[in-house]
Amino acid sequence: MPSEFDLIARFFTRPTPDITLGIGDDCALLTPKPGMQTAISCDMLVSGIHFFADTDPRQLGHKSLAVNLSDLAAMGARPVAFTLALSLPASDEAWLKPFSEGLFALAEKHHCELIGGDTTRGPLSVCITVLGEVPSGEALRRDQARVGDDIWVSGTLGEARAALEFLKGTISLDAEVMGDALTHLQMPTPRVELGMAIRRHAHAAIDLSDGLIGDLSHILNRSKAGATINIDTLPAGQVLHDQPHDFQLRCMLAGGDDYELCFTAPVSSRTAILEAARQTGTAVAVIGTIEKAAGLRLVNAKGEPQAFADKSFDHFSTT
Repeated sequence: MPSEFDLIARFFTRPTPDITLGIGDDCALLTPKPGMQTAISCDMLVSGIHFFADTDPRQLGHKSLAVNLSDLAAMGARPVAFTLALSLPASDEAWLKPFSEGLFALAEKHHCELIGGDTTRGPLSVCITVLGEVPSGEALRRDQARVGDDIWVSGTLGEARAALEFLKGTISLDAEVMGDALTHLQMPTPRVELGMAIRRHAHAAIDLSDGLIGDLSHILNRSKAGATINIDTLPAGQVLHDQPHDFQLRCMLAGGDDYELCFTAPVSSRTAILEAARQTGTAVAVIGTIEKAAGLRLVNAKGEPQAFADKSFDHFSTT
């Protein structure tokens, strides 16, 4: 049976020409560029909580890094490097090979180098810490939303949650849209290019990992502001079009796992943001407005208040 170090050497050791010192020592060494700040984020995926135990390992490798790159995107940061901590029930080379291939395919796309980490025996879980860089003072933050800002989202919402419900057997999906929905859940696209492109035009941003109403509330709380969302402007994924309206809203507002960007920007930036979206090949939509009065309000296109009781995902919620 291969040792821990054999597994690292075989599946996770690669040349890192842009890193001062990569895998092979007690620490990696990075040399920040002048005028840049380092953005750091960490996410953990645990079998049975964040993914099914029989999830395709190639897709899991992709998603493990994608959810971290999504955090960098929300800050407008360029990916630089990441570390990987991996807990495995056994040293299964047939599992590790596709996992590492999925991981590195996305890493190569974003020029993000693996610089270290750890492996251990235990329940299957993946923990990645990602590092990026952003010009000093230009990082998008959650506490900078301003009254009058437009609220934008990228891509479409709700497809990942619909796919999860399909896998759980609670809904049926048409075969033509099922594949796209599963891709949104299992291999999300981090909006790294869009995040960097809107950095100088937006005020605040967050990535949508736990659901729109919960994640947007983090911006509102940190910015000491409120908001109104027009539910009729939410960009529903194609898979939701044939589903009941209430189910569509649950998926889009509180579904989670979308990994799209939600950001605020002044009305004067609309043209610049639409151009940034065009250049990065990303759909964007205005869904609401930042307001002075605290709280998050939902209305329809006629301005009529809409009730919604569901909450976004919380690991330690008792409800």
